[in-house]
Amino acid sequence: MSCHEGIEKFTSGVMMESIEAMGPDLGDPAGCVVCHGGNPQGLTAEEAHKGTPADLAEAGGPHMFYPDPGALWIADKSCGQCHEGYAERLTKSLMNTEAGKLQGNLWSWGVIDTHRSVYGNYDLVDEDGNVPTVGTDAYKDYMVAFSEAHPDQMPTSMEQVPEVDVDAVSQHPNLAGITYSRQQCQRCHVGVTGREKRGDFRGAGCSSCHVPYSNEGLYEGNDPTIAKDQPGKLLTHQMQGTRKSKVKVGEVEYSGIPSETCNSCHNRGKRIGVSYQGIMEFPYGSPYDEKGGKQPKLHTKNYVYIKDDLHHSIESREGNPAGGMLCQDCHTSVDMHGDGNLPGTTLAQVEIECEDCHGTVSKFPWELPLGYGEEHETDIGDTARGLADDVTAEQYFAEVYDAEDGYLLSARGNPLGNVIRRGDKVILHSASGLDFEVPVLRQLAIDGTWKSPNAEVAMMSVGKHMESMECYACHADWAPQCYGCHITVDYSEGKTDVDWIHNANSRGEDGLTADNQLGTNGLTSPGKVAETRSYLRWEEPTLGINGEGRVSPLMPGCQVITTVIDKDGNTVAHNETWMTPDAGGTKGLDHAAVQPHTAGREARTCESCHNNPKALGYGISGGRFMKGYDKGFTVDLETAKGEIIPKQTQMQSQAVPSLDHDLSRIVTEEGKQLVTVGSHWPLTGPLPQDMREKMERTGLCMGCHQNMTNEDLWNKVNSPAFLNNEEHQDVMNKAVHALADKKSAQ
Repeated sequence: MSCHEGIEKFTSGVMMESIEAMGPDLGDPAGCVVCHGGNPQGLTAEEAHKGTPADLAEAGGPHMFYPDPGALWIADKSCGQCHEGYAERLTKSLMNTEAGKLQGNLWSWGVIDTHRSVYGNYDLVDEDGNVPTVGTDAYKDYMVAFSEAHPDQMPTSMEQVPEVDVDAVSQHPNLAGITYSRQQCQRCHVGVTGREKRGDFRGAGCSSCHVPYSNEGLYEGNDPTIAKDQPGKLLTHQMQGTRKSKVKVGEVEYSGIPSETCNSCHNRGKRIGVSYQGIMEFPYGSPYDEKGGKQPKLHTKNYVYIKDDLHHSIESREGNPAGGMLCQDCHTSVDMHGDGNLPGTTLAQVEIECEDCHGTVSKFPWELPLGYGEEHETDIGDTARGLADDVTAEQYFAEVYDAEDGYLLSARGNPLGNVIRRGDKVILHSASGLDFEVPVLRQLAIDGTWKSPNAEVAMMSVGKHMESMECYACHADWAPQCYGCHITVDYSEGKTDVDWIHNANSRGEDGLTADNQLGTNGLTSPGKVAETRSYLRWEEPTLGINGEGRVSPLMPGCQVITTVIDKDGNTVAHNETWMTPDAGGTKGLDHAAVQPHTAGREARTCESCHNNPKALGYGISGGRFMKGYDKGFTVDLETAKGEIIPKQTQMQSQAVPSLDHDLSRIVTEEGKQLVTVGSHWPLTGPLPQDMREKMERTGLCMGCHQNMTNEDLWNKVNSPAFLNNEEHQDVMNKAVHALADKKSAQ
């Protein structure tokens, strides 16, 4: 402290008291060495930042100085002194392995042809079997059965994604997909430090989430030894976690983990973090600032505001306090840290469903069976899941709230420690310090307090909606839709770029990986990736079937259109798409089922699904546009018959030979699947043919208006005044009643 005088205490309460109680016996009253190691008697940085008290190392604490005690590879000796098992679970979790991302990418590139999660960022084996190390007995039983039913998605081991044999690329150019993954996609996991770009700064391991970093990456605390003008520093030397962990920065005090911390990673792929905030990348950078400049790049992108998720919105439901919810208010410790198993995809690790808190129109949440919402086309029975009267052992590290009438349970049987029953009400305690009453569908149905007749009809009168659809199939207001991943991977002239797998697997005794040192992103590998898009959309997404067998929004996944240049400068693939095995063979232009995290209180309209070719999978406006990809085009002087007149000209847009349809089109009206839809689960795909035929209501206007050609008939029903929407609905209502009266009379 003679050097770091003024630095913030890392936390408060029992945790800090325990650290400070351990410190004096180690020669450090402040307790710094308990987490960091080092020599408390050192009078220079060099002396202080090496070694560790022998008693501490012998007891399983730091065995040397740790600049970042949260770094995953040494966290068992720092954080793990009190939080036993967390580092081991996190190592196997998707936050570290990114197994699902790798499986999806390499599927689209035609490198793998199996739903099994073969590769991860590391060689890993789940040596203790498929019984989770945490959770209730009901949860453990559920996950054992789940693992046995889905071995491809719950593997017992995975291999580190291999390096590319550059000599083999000439014959197998799709191997460039491995380079693309290693250099572009795998930087967002907790085994490495964040990229040195605005919005991407973060710590490693536990520090990825529990230590605040601003988008600018600048320190705003009181430690005189930490530079305040060098990006890449923590915002303040404090821990953010649950409601009981207060963080103060200047005049602002908060608790919980801000959603923006999550977004340092969750801004690519499914983009759920930035979507939750309501923003989407766009190419323009407008509007200009007062000096005529464009936006500062965030995550290397420009953004436009669309609309944030209702759970994020500061404007609350009537009766609730103003303020949004944090990601951790829904997502559990198992969702984040893992449970000790080795999941291969998001749906394998995430344990929650919307209905866990909101229930259904026919049942309160505690009346639903376990597994509701993730049936995978199996019979889950009808035994009520009930409530819990206590939380699990590891949940005691968080804020423990009064159970009142019981803690609600997740779809897999763990108590939601911050969500309780109070009579027939559901109360959610946010880590931010706010308490919200959750709207419960069963109570709305009992009380008849629907906000609109549309909601009552859609959820109560059309039973199939609740039986077969995800809530967010209707309630997702929008989804980012990035069509076409145009990728060049160039191995010529010794080109290289940062390789995040090399970084992740090259680490020192202090737990820091090769990318950690400021001013460098670490180790490289052969090849240089460049990428761009075809076009961006954000309106209501296409619908399909997700891995759980329910109707879900789809968004463009890895829609690979590839050019590969080998080490000798030869173009060995030019605007090529790769084939995937689903539906007998489709193009690897993936549409992936997604929970967009863009929920709105008012759901999408009936017409946006039933009268919308895009929602059905036929593409924007039925796929009528953007059909010229396979030919490309030249723009210059030409004859009326299309003959180019000048001899000296250039092709304006290169052809993508296999792409004879719009990228938004996934299936034909006759049922032929055109592109891959999902890669992780066998149930994923377009809406089935019979479902599309039942859904489609396009052209209904002509049911009435074809009679306009019969003037005698039309004059009997026509009104001289223009009919608005409500009056049209009234006419249709009268027609239905007239038909009913006629049938009754018969």
